[in-house]
Amino acid sequence: MRNEARQPPAAVDAALTERGIGHRGAYVYDAPVRLWHWVNAAAILMLALTGYLIGTGTPAMSGQASGNFLFGYIRLAHFSAGYVLSVGFVLRIYSALIGNRHAAQIFCVPLWRGCFWHEVHQEIRRYGFLAVEPDRSVGHNPLAQLAMFLMFTQTITFMIVTGFALYGQGAGSESWQDRLFGWVFSIWPNSQDVHTWHHLGLWVILVFVLVHIYAVIREDIMSRRSISSMISGEREFRD
Repeated sequence: MRNEARQPPAAVDAALTERGIGHRGAYVYDAPVRLWHWVNAAAILMLALTGYLIGTGTPAMSGQASGNFLFGYIRLAHFSAGYVLSVGFVLRIYSALIGNRHAAQIFCVPLWRGCFWHEVHQEIRRYGFLAVEPDRSVGHNPLAQLAMFLMFTQTITFMIVTGFALYGQGAGSESWQDRLFGWVFSIWPNSQDVHTWHHLGLWVILVFVLVHIYAVIREDIMSRRSISSMISGEREFRD
């Protein structure tokens, strides 16, 4: 799987097809990738809301604890969303192996290539309004690819591992969660340390989400690209 986030102009032109006067586009995101994107976004939203409440606590409830199950429902929603996120992530890795070249970009980043880092620098200048050339990448541009890999792919992996490790504590030493992820506590023997790192991972993902939303809206304005590509699968360029 090779990096094709930034293609030479001739390759970009060859990948595009005419969509009408002044419009060109290319099919970028397969249906499984688009479905995963929105299911994953919903799971992250649920995990963020319930995770915040689990970490900070809920308002005191009147009556006996046995009379309500609010915190239990919050934990159930958190665990359920965690399973959805985890299964979806495994399927996303599978789609990267069998899908088109764009499906693999968030997993395969050519960090060893000098030209890649040069293009990342150019994108930073562009996002900093120090360069006005529009982004004509058909898939993720190099900066977006790097951000997805570091702030999303790696962080999601970390959250899944630490999340199941913490779940395994409650499920017991005979549970598959503890058998597969209990080794986390050999790194952080104090359970509270794992809770803290897991909670910090939440904020990394939330920062990424905010930057991601900003970048999508900015690209639609500055590069005149359609933001509906994650719905239709096609990326449209308006000349």
